Amino acid sequence: MTKSKKAKVDKKKAQSPVHLSEHGRYQIKSGLLAGEFVARAFAKPPTKTRGLIAEASGKTEDIAIAALQDIIDAREARRMEVRRKDTATDMAVPSVEEYAEALDHVALTRPQRAMLFALSLAGDDGLTDAMLANSVGYTSQASATRSLANAGRLIAGYLSSETGPDVQSTALDGDTILASRGSAKTDAHRGNWILHPELRDAVRGSL
Repeated sequence: MTKSKKAKVDKKKAQSPVHLSEHGRYQIKSGLLAGEFVARAFAKPPTKTRGLIAEASGKTEDIAIAALQDIIDAREARRMEVRRKDTATDMAVPSVEEYAEALDHVALTRPQRAMLFALSLAGDDGLTDAMLANSVGYTSQASATRSLANAGRLIAGYLSSETGPDVQSTALDGDTILASRGSAKTDAHRGNWILHPELRDAVRGSL
């Protein structure tokens, strides 16, 4: 074996293995890096988001992981505290950052993404049930509404994932996490779907 090949083998042996774990909705990668134990959090696969979310170090791997978990829990708690209260739905609306993260992670269908995009373009005027269905070619308004609610439940499920015992999740469900209803013009007209402003911005930047 040549000297250069032996050096490469020795370098591989010296490298610390990377350990994988999870905390809430995040994947944690930990190990020894340059003589220091480091733990890093990333969005849990499958996701389009590849960037680093948070990082911590410690004297041992367990200490680094525990420190990272504290950072994540504090981050989630801060997010909950700054959510806007929507008077129409009496719900705490997630931030643009939260919505964007959820859109990068959840597996929405093409029609669901198309409906969200159409609603984002409609702005404060919103869309009627018929307009929403027509925007993606649904022949049934009820089918379009169910599909939209399913998209909302996926996003709610992601954003409601608690990462620690001290994080209080707000009940988020189906339609209300995505949009509110405008004023009803008649008894037969339920009012237009109006996407939350935070979600509009996230949709335009993500979809």
